[in-house]
Formats: sequence, structure tokens, C-alpha cells
Amino acid sequence: MLDPTRPPAPRIIAIANQKGGVGKTTTSINLAAALAESGKSVLLVDLDPQGNASTGLGIDVVDRKLTTYDLLLEEAELDAVVVPTQTKKLWIAPSTTDLSSADVELVSNEKRSYLLRDALRQPAIDKFALDYILIDCPPSLNLLTVNAMVAADSVLVPLQSEFFALEGLSQLMMSVREVRQTANQDLRIEGVVLTMYDRRNNLSLQVEEDAREALGDLVYSTQIPRNVRVSEAPSFALPVLEYDTLSKGSQAYRSLAVEMIEKHSG
Repeated sequence: MLDPTRPPAPRIIAIANQKGGVGKTTTSINLAAALAESGKSVLLVDLDPQGNASTGLGIDVVDRKLTTYDLLLEEAELDAVVVPTQTKKLWIAPSTTDLSSADVELVSNEKRSYLLRDALRQPAIDKFALDYILIDCPPSLNLLTVNAMVAADSVLVPLQSEFFALEGLSQLMMSVREVRQTANQDLRIEGVVLTMYDRRNNLSLQVEEDAREALGDLVYSTQIPRNVRVSEAPSFALPVLEYDTLSKGSQAYRSLAVEMIEKHSG
């Protein structure tokens, strides 16, 4: 039952694709930064044991005292795990390689699929007055990704403009359907965003055509281009919007954020 004394719940979006190297973490970081730049309060939950989202937002490993591992294993309160980033209105729940053992450690826990959902609904979250929670999922359909889908309102799928891209997508759609039937009946596909897009490349154009034909309006109008500035930004521990604010990559992520906000206010 909804508590009328609490503020409206933030929109929770899992960013997932079981294929690695599709721009999932890059999209998580830069979409979060673009939403924050537009005035939204955003929490990025790093649920990938590689911890690349945490590194990409300038959180050194030594500064990750408490992480999403502690959050899932019910050893830490949400507000103790969440730390501010250098970007105004953007917070992160960081991760480390400790998270890679969560699958094994949680196997006997009856509530194992609901741990993140419960953690993100703690009253402690109210003080952040969040508009969005983005969850950067690991590149596999494991228990961590299931936790993200059970916790989320929707799933955003970064789709690399390459051969076989749509084949991997069907497996992810099946997982979403399974979670909807068993644990989160309200889960839906937020949309598909084409990443590493090169309009001079016939393959990119073909993947886009196939995706729009198969998925229609689920495919965002914005495409994220191949852009060297986007690739360089993480090594400076910055979103591309701050590393090179005028780059094509920055402009694309701003456009994606605008499109998403309009979609939710419509």
C-alpha cells in the first residue's frame, strides 16, 4: 500500500544487455549525467562487479567503503552506500569485484530476487528526492540482472549497430517476459537505444531499419554515434558531457535524456 506521507517514488530503469561491449555502462554514466544536467535528481546503481560505472564517475576503489554488495546482502543502509559524484544532482551506489560472489552467496536466500527492490524502497531514499534511478547491469542474465529487473519499472536496452545484434535482443526480451510473469508484472521495455552508430556504415543503417521494423516506437529516435570523446571520457573519470561538452557524443546523450523525459511526461 502506498504511504501518502512519502514523496513520489523515482522512476527506476535497468540498463541491460547480456552482450558485453554494447555501450551499456557508457550509456548508464552519460544518460545519468544528461538527466542530472537537465535538472533531474539521479541515482546510478552500479550492479556490475567490474565497477566501471563507479570508476567512470570518479569514485576510487579505496573510497568505496560500502557498495552494492553490502546493500544486497542486507549489511548496509541505502544512504550509507550512496555517495555524491562530481556531477551536480548525480549520486552513485558504487560496486567492486566483491559483487561477483553475490550469486553464490545468495543462492540459499528465499528473497534473493527481491533484495535490490527492497533496498531501493527504504525510507532513507526519500532524502535524495530522486527523479530517476538507473541500474547498470552486468553483461549477463544472472541473479544480479534479475534483481535489477525485479526492482525496475522498465528496461532500457543499448543495442550495438552490428551483425547479430537483434538475435541477442530476443533472449533479453524472453528474460523480461519471465520476470514479468513471476516477480514483477509491471515491468516493461523502456526502449532500445542504438549505440556505436555510424551513419556512413551500411550495417548501422540496416540494423536500425531492422530494429525499427521489429520494435517500432520502442526504438529511440536518438542514436549514440561512434565518438572518440565518448571513449576517452572514462579514463578521465568524467561523463563525456563534462569531458567535452560540445562533442557529438555529449549532444547525443542530451538528446536521449530529453527524449526520455518527454516520453515520461507525455
